[in-house]
Amino acid sequence: MFLSLAALLFSLSDIPVAPAEAVPLPDGLITQRLVAGTGTEKPVAGDLLVVRYALWRPNGTVEKIEAPRKAKITLAQMLPGWREAAMMMVVGEKRRAWVPHTLGAGKIPEGQSYVIDTELVELYHAPETPADLTAPPSDATRTESGLAYKVLRAGTGTEHPKRHSTVTVHYTGWTGDGHIFDSTVLRGEPAELSLDGVIKGWTEGLQLMIAGEKTRFWIPAKLAYGNERGKPQGMLVFDIELVGIK
Repeated sequence: MFLSLAALLFSLSDIPVAPAEAVPLPDGLITQRLVAGTGTEKPVAGDLLVVRYALWRPNGTVEKIEAPRKAKITLAQMLPGWREAAMMMVVGEKRRAWVPHTLGAGKIPEGQSYVIDTELVELYHAPETPADLTAPPSDATRTESGLAYKVLRAGTGTEHPKRHSTVTVHYTGWTGDGHIFDSTVLRGEPAELSLDGVIKGWTEGLQLMIAGEKTRFWIPAKLAYGNERGKPQGMLVFDIELVGIK
């Protein structure tokens, strides 16, 4: 799914045509590196990419993000052909891809292609999935409410948030099957929230932390979303870094 941007209408002749030096791949994708990158790591499944891009549709319409504007997008949100090309890139690289309809997830008319220019500006790797998602380990601390936690990194502050405090946090949340359902790490920026406006497990758990601390919480359903429709079910695991307290 592409971001909603002001579209500029180009004639069909303005759509870039694959030159001889572009590389055709067995699945029909054609790609060409336009500018070499400065990074060393390539995106892998689950990563968040910060990109600038231009996309030409078969009818000649181009959707564009121009400097200094950037888009944040996960590999999973990209068309299969775009994703394949992006996974060849490193930070700083610019690459053009000719994506056939067979790699367009049904969004490209049969027999036609999209042309996508991408500049990979930043790369955020998905946090590593904890091995102890289904139950707290034996060295975790348990509270009377059923919340369990383990400090992953000691903090540098001295003050604890209060029940009505506003805090800045980085976090990632997993369901018991290892699915990341929310992550500020993947969004590339921390969240600011009030402790009286979050799930009970967060309200209790964050009051145990100090600034700079990173803690893993095992939050039972009764302290999370219970049976609320459309919300993650069962026990949830959160890695939370308390960035600051207001």
